[in-house]
Amino acid sequence: MNATALIAEDEPLLAAALQAELARAWPGLRVLATAGDGETALSQALALQPDLLFLDIRMPGLSGLEVAEELADAWPSGQPLPVLVFATAYDQYAVKAFEAQALDYLLKPVQAERLAITVQRAQAALAQRRQGLDDPTLQRLRALLAAAPEPAPAHERLRVIQASVGQTLRLVPVDEVLVLQAADKYVRVLTAQDELLVRTPLKELLARLDPEAFWPIHRGTVLRATAIERVERTEAGRLVARLRQRPEPWPVSRLHEARFRAM
Repeated sequence: MNATALIAEDEPLLAAALQAELARAWPGLRVLATAGDGETALSQALALQPDLLFLDIRMPGLSGLEVAEELADAWPSGQPLPVLVFATAYDQYAVKAFEAQALDYLLKPVQAERLAITVQRAQAALAQRRQGLDDPTLQRLRALLAAAPEPAPAHERLRVIQASVGQTLRLVPVDEVLVLQAADKYVRVLTAQDELLVRTPLKELLARLDPEAFWPIHRGTVLRATAIERVERTEAGRLVARLRQRPEPWPVSRLHEARFRAM
């Protein structure tokens, strides 16, 4: 079977080794390009639209999972996503998560025997698509991203968020927070009146917040559920959330649209 692929791997030797192994395991596969960071992987995937995408989990810039999430949101409507294969150093949680959602993975360094299994799975997935059968990639990716570790118990959850403003330390009650949004090395914390920056990574904050109260709607954007006034569908068919106490529109990614299924 002939197909095309893109390899996203920040270690050139590992990328070259994977490409060489693929040439032996799948002679009909043409590697269109390799990318050494997440942003390049995303832009090349959108430009080249490969059938198969190998994504290293840990890359400079966007991680492999973040690339997949952005790709799912920006991919042309009506076209199936590339078959996704994630590469990772051994991580028990990651491996179990991929297996649970039937998304393929490779442990680094890649072994020829395991790559042969990946090739068989990828070929079967592509054959299924070419027969016009349903593509489950988006649903599996959505479930993978939702399969986060257990949140902190109620007694360990945050009650206030500490934010530095010049020489002043502001204590923002969590009940007043409407939006949390990752921004470079910071997280924007938006209340009805204020915008503050904190250095704690968004993932760490979310692990200590009530998951029923704060809903991810896009990569790096989390809204307080009770602050959402309505969700509108644009002319392009995409969802946008509107808050009661903030004027900005908040786009909802395809991976999180299922939360607003009634729309």
